[in-house]
Amino acid sequence: MRRRSLLGAAAAALTLTVTAGLALTGCGSPRMAALHANCTTKGLGWKVTVLKKKPHAAQRQARLSVVNKGTDPCVFSGFPAFAVHLGKGPQSDARGHGRALPIDLRRGGTVTAGLRYRDCPKGWQMNEPVAVTNDIAVVSAPHDKAGGRAVVARDEKGKRLRMNICADTIWMDPPREAAE
Repeated sequence: MRRRSLLGAAAAALTLTVTAGLALTGCGSPRMAALHANCTTKGLGWKVTVLKKKPHAAQRQARLSVVNKGTDPCVFSGFPAFAVHLGKGPQSDARGHGRALPIDLRRGGTVTAGLRYRDCPKGWQMNEPVAVTNDIAVVSAPHDKAGGRAVVARDEKGKRLRMNICADTIWMDPPREAAE
C-alpha cells in the first residue's frame, strides 16, 4: 500500500514540475519566439489612435496597435518603423525609447506601443522650423525591408484626425503585448 502512495506522489510531483516548466516557457516567451519567423508588415493589421489632449500639455499622446492577421504566430522583435510625412517636405520619424523585448505574437494577438510628440501650438504655421501635419502615418514591422503601409490616424471615437507635429522626432515606448 505504501509503495502505491509513493508512486502516486512521485507522479503528481513530476506532473507539477512539467506544468510549471511549460508555464515558464509559454507561448509568449523569448524562448518560444525562436521557433517562429519574424512578423512582416503584410501580415499585420495597424491602427493609430491619437488620445485626447490633456489641458496645457505640450506633448500629445498616441497609441500604435498592431494585430497579427497572419495564419501563423510570428515574432515581433524590436521597434516598428513609424513616420509622418508632409508630402515631399518635412517628416517626423519615431525613435524607440527603452528596451524592446521580442514578443511571440500568436494569431489574433495584439501589440501596442505608446507614442509621444510635441503638439503644435495655436498659430504654429509661421514660427516653427519643423511642422508636419497629416492624418496618415507610414508604418512597418521591425526589420521588415518590404516597405511601409499607410495608416489613417484616428481619435478615440474612430474619427479621422490630423496629427500636428512640431518636431522631427516622435518618441515610441517599447512594444508590449496587450492583455486579453
